[in-house]
Amino acid sequence: MKSKTSPKERTNAILKAPRAAVRGGDALCAPTAARSAALPASWAGFTIIEIMVAIFIFSLIFAAIYSSWITIMRGSRSALETAAAVQRSRIAVATLEEALSCARAFPSAMRYYSFLAENGDDASLSFVAKLPQSFPRSGRFGSYDVRRLTFSLEPGPDSGRELVLRQNPLLMDLDIDEQEHPVVLAKDVKDFELAFWDLRSGDWIDEWTDTNQLPAMVMFTLRWGSNPSHPGQAREEITRVVALPVTAVPPGSQPPAPIRPGS
Repeated sequence: MKSKTSPKERTNAILKAPRAAVRGGDALCAPTAARSAALPASWAGFTIIEIMVAIFIFSLIFAAIYSSWITIMRGSRSALETAAAVQRSRIAVATLEEALSCARAFPSAMRYYSFLAENGDDASLSFVAKLPQSFPRSGRFGSYDVRRLTFSLEPGPDSGRELVLRQNPLLMDLDIDEQEHPVVLAKDVKDFELAFWDLRSGDWIDEWTDTNQLPAMVMFTLRWGSNPSHPGQAREEITRVVALPVTAVPPGSQPPAPIRPGS
């Protein structure tokens, strides 16, 4: 019965054995060949082709995972941007509704309470309102709750258009900060349209020329975003009708006509 020898003992025996008598350069290869034959199967390595194939397969798997991750991230970012735009536009609509419902007019000083509106590419709406403390930026103006509000459609920094709001207390001019940094109510706005209910004609008109009087109702339409299925069309559209306080504050209940400083 043969005694078992370890792989290390067999390898040492082969290294100590005399070289076989071979010709030329083959003598140098004999020990190497013998050692390779004596090595156990568990010591065998990978060929360069196997390594390259493994790297190629790993690269394909990594590319697929990376592509899926990029797609998920882009979809998530697009969904977040769309949700933010919708939320911002709803806030813009709510701000317009609240401002119009708080509009004020004083017959004894109508030159300070003019109602100004313009449609078109540079649409704007300007009027005076008595605002609650919850209105945007009310904390900046302190006790000046009667302010002129100006909503306007202006070019934005990213080639789109924005609906912005500027405020200034009655009898005061816009300060530099309010002029340069208005409240951005909505971004990527396609249209801001206005219509006014005319009591005399009993119909909607798109131009309000009686600046010393408030219209009975104002209808505004906001369109924003881009529709991927129909290029050139807005993705969302909201229309609201707001009834204004048509009856002006009676002369006996209003303060004296305001006087500008220095006049």
